[in-house]
Amino acid sequence: MSSVMGVCVDEGTDNGKAEDVVGCHVEDAITFWAQNISSCNDLLKLSCALAEVCPRAQAAFGKLDFNKIYGGCFSEDRCWYRCMVQRMINSEKCQVLYIDYGNSEIINRSEIVEIPESLQYPSIAKKYRLWGLQLPAEQNLSMFDQGKTFLGSLVFEKAIKVRQKARQKDDIILVQAECEKVDIGEEVAKAGFAEKCRSPGSTEDVEKREDAVQNQRKKMKAPAPLWVNRPGHVLCNRPTAVLDPVAATARNQAFAGNSVILTKDKTPASAPVLNRSLACVRDQNLAEENDIFEEEKETQRKENVNLLRRQKELELEVEHLKGELQMIKQEKEESRKRAEYLEETLQKYVGTKMKDLAAKVKMLKEIRRAKKNAGFGEQLSQAIKLVTEGNITVPCSLEKVQKLWTEYDLAQEMIQLCKNRELSVSLEMVYGEVCEGNDSEEVFQQFLKWKHAKIEEFIDIRNNTDAALQILTDLFSGILKCFDLSSEASSDTEEVPGNVDEALKEAELCVSKELKTDLTEHDEKEKGIIKSAYSKVMHKVRQEQNLITVIQKTYLASVEFKKQAEKWLNRRPNSDNLLSIKKNMRSLKAQLRWKLTEKNNLEEADDYSELEITRIKEEIAALRNKLLQEIYKERDEYEKLAYLVQKWFPELPLLYPEAGILTYMNSGGLLSHSLERDLLDAEPMKKLSTRRPLVCSEIQDQKVLLKGYSVDVSSEAKVIERVAKYRKAWDQQKEKSSLLQLLFLLFCKSDPLVYLMVPYYPGASLTAVQADAPLTLEETLKVMKGVAQGLQTLHGANIVHGSLHGNNVFAVNRKQGVVGDFDFTKSEEQRAAADTMVVGTLSLVSPELKMGQPASPASDMYAYGCLLFWLCIQNQEFGIKEDGTPEVDAVGMDDKVKSLILNLFRCDRLTAEQVLRDDCFLLVDAIPVPSQLGEEHEPPEEHDSEKTDEEEDVVNSKKNAVNPTQ
Repeated sequence: MSSVMGVCVDEGTDNGKAEDVVGCHVEDAITFWAQNISSCNDLLKLSCALAEVCPRAQAAFGKLDFNKIYGGCFSEDRCWYRCMVQRMINSEKCQVLYIDYGNSEIINRSEIVEIPESLQYPSIAKKYRLWGLQLPAEQNLSMFDQGKTFLGSLVFEKAIKVRQKARQKDDIILVQAECEKVDIGEEVAKAGFAEKCRSPGSTEDVEKREDAVQNQRKKMKAPAPLWVNRPGHVLCNRPTAVLDPVAATARNQAFAGNSVILTKDKTPASAPVLNRSLACVRDQNLAEENDIFEEEKETQRKENVNLLRRQKELELEVEHLKGELQMIKQEKEESRKRAEYLEETLQKYVGTKMKDLAAKVKMLKEIRRAKKNAGFGEQLSQAIKLVTEGNITVPCSLEKVQKLWTEYDLAQEMIQLCKNRELSVSLEMVYGEVCEGNDSEEVFQQFLKWKHAKIEEFIDIRNNTDAALQILTDLFSGILKCFDLSSEASSDTEEVPGNVDEALKEAELCVSKELKTDLTEHDEKEKGIIKSAYSKVMHKVRQEQNLITVIQKTYLASVEFKKQAEKWLNRRPNSDNLLSIKKNMRSLKAQLRWKLTEKNNLEEADDYSELEITRIKEEIAALRNKLLQEIYKERDEYEKLAYLVQKWFPELPLLYPEAGILTYMNSGGLLSHSLERDLLDAEPMKKLSTRRPLVCSEIQDQKVLLKGYSVDVSSEAKVIERVAKYRKAWDQQKEKSSLLQLLFLLFCKSDPLVYLMVPYYPGASLTAVQADAPLTLEETLKVMKGVAQGLQTLHGANIVHGSLHGNNVFAVNRKQGVVGDFDFTKSEEQRAAADTMVVGTLSLVSPELKMGQPASPASDMYAYGCLLFWLCIQNQEFGIKEDGTPEVDAVGMDDKVKSLILNLFRCDRLTAEQVLRDDCFLLVDAIPVPSQLGEEHEPPEEHDSEKTDEEEDVVNSKKNAVNPTQ
């Protein structure tokens, strides 16, 4: 190491090393940043990693570490790059250096994030300074900028060959740079933007010169950026920024780091310099001796550590040998005891052996007797035979109608005799669920071949057992003859059997092998064969069941077709009955209007009779009932005609345009021109009708609401279309859909209003129920299961509710959840942005809606999760996160419910179908929703099924708890 002009330079082993680089940033006329040409792929990988990690990374909080690498968002292209903090401007802004490109800028603190340890490696770009050059001390701002521009024209985004000369302690590498065989340092010096280093004067002169240069640089203002970012270039796709005070400081430091190293031949300029050199040499010698001493000390310490480690290893080895010796003693003692035991049991061996063998033979007899009538794999074999030989085929002839009827009749008889359903049920009970397997035709052959080999193997085992037992029986028979003293036959000692032990051993082995042979246990290969055959059988059974279903449906359709063909062969349908009903209704409406006028006249008269008024009211009620009966008859007639139009006679609406069949069908069967609001005994609900007309009435002992919507020519068609789509979704499951039923759609003749008639549930909204008597957890789960069912019905019909809040969800009888309708004059986005999407202090608007994204089923599920959270926490306090979602973990509730709510607040939320399968609702019984309110729970509040934004501004939650009709 040597000191030149107060700057330390490291003359390491890398001196003279050459490499190819590309310039990426210029600081002044002699200082630039460059990247190695081979770092192209590293930059690409780093950019991809930062683009994936930084948007989700945690922002840098607290005091920023100047020695740590962060991720920073560059202001020009809004991309992420690695950076280090240079200085803090204020509490909100700081200056950073983009270490992989060399430039710096001032950015907001919020644009700095933490990056993982895997990205905390040294910078790709390096800082270089031209060897043997320094900036002129009296250089002005104009010359500085011109020199910077000149060096940029030589190195920026150009391939350069640099040869390292020295390295300064601040990691600046002094190099000799060439570009296309042109010495860049020489060019800069020739242009007059730098000067070659001269022999330094005294230390005081050098320090004064450096202070003067720094003071001059501090007075310079930062110029505008010289080059802009070029996205098309790979190595130089980097952030750029204006020069700042830190860059100016770096330029000032360059004056102290570019002077030439002193050689031994040079004569010191002054005595103080020589004294300091001698002192440095003496200190260096003392430091070397101290290093040698420390190395010897460290060597001895390591030797002591090794000796101690070896001593511990020897101690452990001795303990291990002691343990092994103890185990050998124990094994020796166990061997001795085992020898004594064998000596004792040897005397009883034959008797014990015979007793065990007799027990096993008894067990074998019972097993054989139990399996006497059991056939191995017979059930599956019969199923294979049935699905391959006795399967039903499709009727192949359609030449004549009579032949077709005959084949259908025969098919029906075969269906009645078919036992495939029973067969599939029995097989599923034995083999479990069907799995996907090999569907080739060789599956059955492979199964039968395996079954045949398995049976042969079992027969061989059984024959071997019988043969061994027979040999043992013959041996004991011979022994009996030899030792029978009453027998007169002479016995020879050679005839006495001597291989009893071998016979006993063989018999025991055979019996044990048969006992261990279990035909119901199989290895993986055998299980695969059985499963494949089973899957193939079930596949054929289900194919045949589907064919049976198709035949039955075709048969029923053909019967219906034949019936309709015979019915309408010599006549055609008409609308006479419908027109007759309409004529009767016009007569009834005229009578009803006359009676209403007569009643009003009597009430305005001074001398009216109460008896007369009562009589007229009874007549009006009777006329209303007759009119409603005719309206329902009209609907039934419309349903018949609509069915005929869809199935057989699509020309009916064109033949009878006065009947209005198409209008009825397009409205989903809801539109009724015969029903008028003025003819009903309607009671206005003033507190709930601030902007929208809202009246309450009663039809056939059922309370109903008539909600009025203002429409024009363009919005009328949209309202009818949305109403028909909603009605179609409800009609698929009717009451089981958990949706509020739409009863009628009627137009007002005097005003541009359309009225929608729905059932009325007084005081059953969630807001009213919670204000009166909050639901228990069990009641909450029952109600919210119904709400999830309603959302599943809507989402299955591609309908987004967008208006799910406390006043639009009903807890009928505190156990039946019903999803209310919505404002059919508004779009999904308009409904979702309404002020009514609030429950308590909790907003029901999902984070993506707040960011401007369109409404979706996921936003409905977010509102559903908020309602469930609100019902479960009761009066507990909770916090709100930055994204607007509530703090669920800080609130006490059931673990399963908490898990469900957390899954509803994620970005990838659960669907309504997944919610219904959640563990929370497994024990909740599905309760059908009636079309009218029961008598079990009558709370003293009333709530509209849907409030508009204007209504919510006027009627707050406290006023909603008042029943205007009471």
